[in-house]
Amino acid sequence: MDGDWTEAEVGDFLRSRRARIRPEDVGLPAHGRRRVPGLRREEVAQLAGVSVDYYVRLEQGRGTSVSDAVLDAVARVLRLDETEHAYLRTVARPHRQRRKPAGASRVRPGLRILLDGMDRSPAFVLGRRMDVLAWNALGDAVGGFGRLAPAERNIPRLVFLDPASRELYPEWAAVAAQTVAQLRLLAGRYADDPGLCALVGELTLKSEDFRRLWTDHEVRECAFGVKKVRHPVAGLLTLPYETLTVPADPEQTIVVYTPEPGSETAERLAMLGSWNAAPATAGE
Repeated sequence: MDGDWTEAEVGDFLRSRRARIRPEDVGLPAHGRRRVPGLRREEVAQLAGVSVDYYVRLEQGRGTSVSDAVLDAVARVLRLDETEHAYLRTVARPHRQRRKPAGASRVRPGLRILLDGMDRSPAFVLGRRMDVLAWNALGDAVGGFGRLAPAERNIPRLVFLDPASRELYPEWAAVAAQTVAQLRLLAGRYADDPGLCALVGELTLKSEDFRRLWTDHEVRECAFGVKKVRHPVAGLLTLPYETLTVPADPEQTIVVYTPEPGSETAERLAMLGSWNAAPATAGE
């Protein structure tokens, strides 16, 4: 992904957000024939207090010098949430990220020790492309990362290209939508990462579900939540999770499943832990 992608993305994103706002929602008359749903560009410009030409240039990706005040006004008119607002700022004013050299995604030894110490909680580390970089023994027991080749240890690929994922996740549609929303957020943040570009291209080509969800332009920071997993041995697991950004490397995120102590899921995880008592398997 590069400058051309971000130029197209800012327009696509703003149009998708215009389409979901009804004129009457912002105090405009609803009468009159409209060729497209939602607000017109002229209406957004008026409500945001900018010229139509200025707003059009923003949708065309030519507003790289746009001020915070204008982006804040547009976000207010389009009723963007905090994550969408931050995403708009990212794609409207893209800046090239400093790429790390090959191998720089390796997980530090101290972080691996931290993972191993979470003997009651499945945990793993994700990189900027949602690659699974490392995990603890219980994380492997739930996710099966150790049986996969390195290229397959990628959450979007597993969700959309592995047929078993629909059996693994009883709420697959919600998991798929969440995965795409997180991937789009990362794609905007690291727009010059060729690996991310290749991943999006691969999934677009191979998965109709991914193509459909990608065109929704949803963005979401998956900081916490609950995921259900139908494990082949332990059965149905209800797994609350928390995500923690690694301070020394903000491109890496620790995902920890945190079942309620004494719950049925916690008991089933304890059973899995006793069956998988070998040392933790680290990513390559």
